[in-house]
Amino acid sequence: MPHVLLVEDEPAIADTLVYALETECFTVTHALTGTDALAAASHGNFDFAILDIGLPDMTGLDLCRRLREISAIPILFLTARDGELDRILGLELGGDDYVSKPFSPR
Repeated sequence: MPHVLLVEDEPAIADTLVYALETECFTVTHALTGTDALAAASHGNFDFAILDIGLPDMTGLDLCRRLREISAIPILFLTARDGELDRILGLELGGDDYVSKPFSPR
């Protein structure tokens, strides 16, 4: 099964994503902070990562940059920030796609 690193600090959103991904036969490791995500990424073998930008200890943009230093996994930003500058910056820092909240897990 594909293994996903989910980095989301909002419990309701994280629970919905974990449920939807597990229903589709993904294995999910959920991290609440960028620090926890970096620790998981250094020890885990992930097929892709889903990052929120608004994290409590660092931005998802900083996390993306740091993940790119240690991994080439595909990165999807899933965030409430829908400005053009955020999208461009996310993709320039190494993100592979960018989806704005709200979204439907279907």
